[in-house]
Amino acid sequence: MNSLGDDCTELKKQYDACFNSWFSEHFLKGRHDDSLCAPIFKIYQDCVKRAIREQKIELREIDSDINTGEKEQQKPDHTKS
Repeated sequence: MNSLGDDCTELKKQYDACFNSWFSEHFLKGRHDDSLCAPIFKIYQDCVKRAIREQKIELREIDSDINTGEKEQQKPDHTKS
């Protein structure tokens, strides 16, 4: 899957590869220090934040959509006896 911004896709791939390696080689063996991928994640995160600003995506709208979906899923089902 590509990243939100085209400029960020390569960074996403690098972070995904780092995370997958860390998860299988460290986390699953009980070593939970995640500092190995932190520098790559920070660069990728900054790129995504920049893409969000450039594309004028309002995070409040996204949060609202998510919250609405959660509320709809939590409505009681009155069809059951």
